[in-house]
Amino acid sequence: MAAAAVVPPEVLRECGCKGIRTCLVCERQRGGDPPRQYPSQKTHRFIYYPDTGWAVGAEESDFEGWAFPFPGVTLIEDFVTPEEEAEMVQLMDRDPWKLSQSGRRKQDYGPKVNFRKQKLKMAGFRGLPSFSREVVRRMGLYPILEDFRPVEQCNLDYCPERGSAIDPHLDDAWLWGERLVSLNLLSPTVLSMSREAPGSLLLCLAPSGFPEALADGAMAPSRSIPCQEVEVAVPLPRRSLVVLRGGARHQWKHAIHRRDVGARRVGVTFRELSAEFGPGGKQQELGQELLQMALSFHGRPTT
Repeated sequence: MAAAAVVPPEVLRECGCKGIRTCLVCERQRGGDPPRQYPSQKTHRFIYYPDTGWAVGAEESDFEGWAFPFPGVTLIEDFVTPEEEAEMVQLMDRDPWKLSQSGRRKQDYGPKVNFRKQKLKMAGFRGLPSFSREVVRRMGLYPILEDFRPVEQCNLDYCPERGSAIDPHLDDAWLWGERLVSLNLLSPTVLSMSREAPGSLLLCLAPSGFPEALADGAMAPSRSIPCQEVEVAVPLPRRSLVVLRGGARHQWKHAIHRRDVGARRVGVTFRELSAEFGPGGKQQELGQELLQMALSFHGRPTT
């Protein structure tokens, strides 16, 4: 891909917020109330280290030096080149962005879905965009993604001037499958993971030489902490690819807080089909039709 300049779009004056969700645009329009800062509701922050797969208590916190294994996250740095990043965003900006919740804008390449009624329509879906063909091919070079066949792509545009964020959530599991794959473009950010389930996490005291020593194991658990008080910060470098699966996909909610959007950021999320739509599933024919359309790479954003 050839290098191309990326020009940030003009900040929108409208917003797409509904219900309790807000952004800086609608907060300023209302006046009076201070801007929402999206503070973490969790008491204790841990940092995820991809080289070890452990989450470690933040420095100068009550749990500094304590850690627990955090499986299900794979981070691949420099997944695309700066030139590929620039061209991808330039091509995205040629198509309209739709207003979305909490100061985001979006482009969808996928079927129309009613998750509550578990129904979907193919109308308007013509596949993933052509510029994603090479990205998908490259994913297959990694063992964790060698059989990953995305059927949906969602581009989300974050901007600090709009106070962009996304609240903690779990992606649907009726239609979407085991792995969630996201490409982080234009600026670094932090994926914040939290869990609402009761129970406790067992912590280990990190051995000397941390974090490298954690790769070889740690001391026996000697401290515990309620799950509901923990937030795990997963740093996402610019141009990195992150894969969530297992517990990180189904048990831990993920979010992007407003405080972690310091410059324009474009997140590109790819989703695969669930077993219900795969071979042997009760909707395998529909699943095959969706896959054939998706991987034709003839798509434009659906409206």
